Amino acid sequence: MASPSRSGVFAAETDQRLEAYAESITFDSRLYQQDIRGSIAHADMLRSVGLITEEEFTQIRKELEVIRGQLDRGELPMRFELEDIHMHVEQALIDATGDVGRKLHTARSRNDQVSTDVRMWIREALDKIDELLLGLQRAFLGRCEDDFDVIIPAYTHLQRAQPVLAPHYWLAYIEKLQRDRGRVADCRARVNQSPLGIAAVAGTTLPIDRQQTAAALGFDGITANSLDTSSDRDFVLESSFVLSMIASHLSGWAEEWILWSTVEFDFIAIPQQFCTGSSIMPQKVNPDTLELTRGKSARVMGSLQTLMLLVKNLPLAYNRDLQEDKPPLFDAFDTTQAMLELATPIVAGAELKRESIAARIEKGYLDATTLMEWMIRKGMPQRTAHHLVGAIVGAAMEKGVPLAELPIETLKELSSEIDESVYEVLGTQNAVAAFCSEGSTAPQRVREQIAVWKERLA
Repeated sequence: MASPSRSGVFAAETDQRLEAYAESITFDSRLYQQDIRGSIAHADMLRSVGLITEEEFTQIRKELEVIRGQLDRGELPMRFELEDIHMHVEQALIDATGDVGRKLHTARSRNDQVSTDVRMWIREALDKIDELLLGLQRAFLGRCEDDFDVIIPAYTHLQRAQPVLAPHYWLAYIEKLQRDRGRVADCRARVNQSPLGIAAVAGTTLPIDRQQTAAALGFDGITANSLDTSSDRDFVLESSFVLSMIASHLSGWAEEWILWSTVEFDFIAIPQQFCTGSSIMPQKVNPDTLELTRGKSARVMGSLQTLMLLVKNLPLAYNRDLQEDKPPLFDAFDTTQAMLELATPIVAGAELKRESIAARIEKGYLDATTLMEWMIRKGMPQRTAHHLVGAIVGAAMEKGVPLAELPIETLKELSSEIDESVYEVLGTQNAVAAFCSEGSTAPQRVREQIAVWKERLA
């Protein structure tokens, strides 16, 4: 059977090799729910403007619901010669209703049809991603109270830098995920414009009502220019970029916790149900889920690269190249969703190794910057204080002791301006307590932020 898309202008049958080469049903069949919803809304609009009768609309809607059920149950055969899900649905309708079914495609093209379906699919997929991001934020927030008494090193250049409260770390990831959710919301707003009714490229001479179908399908409005709409895949690229940012954040978190779970760091224990063993080394408990998250992030970012290359040289308006946007788009969403679904229980179930962290928290001179700022408060210029604390750290390194264990005599030898009150800011506990600025790891500031996020994520 020839594809319904081939008109009477063709004098030759389609080469079977082209049928296999051009089909997209193997991947766009997952759009069938959106395609049927869009078709029912389109048929209802055709009825309301008088292009089909009430009886014809009722027949079309009834049969489309039957076809939906067949697709739900996997009962509708997929055939390469019908190319895509749109032609499969339409041909099944024609087979069941004859000329009535042939009226459904009035005033629309597959160009606006597929754009409508993909926008609806992305809209729903973005909502799911946002729900998962919220769940992950709540998992990090759920740790904050329990871990409030734990101080861990913050790192720059992967070198110990300053002490921070563990919940300050968790709040940092909540902030990253909130930016991701903001990008999801911004992207969704641009996705949620209806292209239905621009037809192939120039619009239609028929008296259609695009606003009606847009409202029926939950769109915020309609696209403004038929030429632009026919070629536009910005919404596909933007959603892929949003997913790439999420994947980047998840990859960085995974890398950090992979390091933290090593014997060398010994900060955290990953829930064993998300770890695997070795085929030869019986002692191994490997954080494979985190490693796969770090690896799969590359797939999501690769999908964005594929999509950008796909559209970079396309002229206005529709070109068949755009059929190839769906495999990378679907894979990016599927992969990101899987990463988020696993990240949440890992975050909720991981355990900080408190004794191990506490045993080494004074290593690395994490209180050096706090000491420098103590001297600044005494009136010393910052650069002078910076140099002096470097010398004090050097003296402590020679003695093999933390700053808080340096005798006051040693400190006074290096600076006569130092007195006994310096010990009030030395040691990680005192250093953390000394912070005060907004956004810092100051205990009161962290408690304020926990309260803010509890309200925002309630």
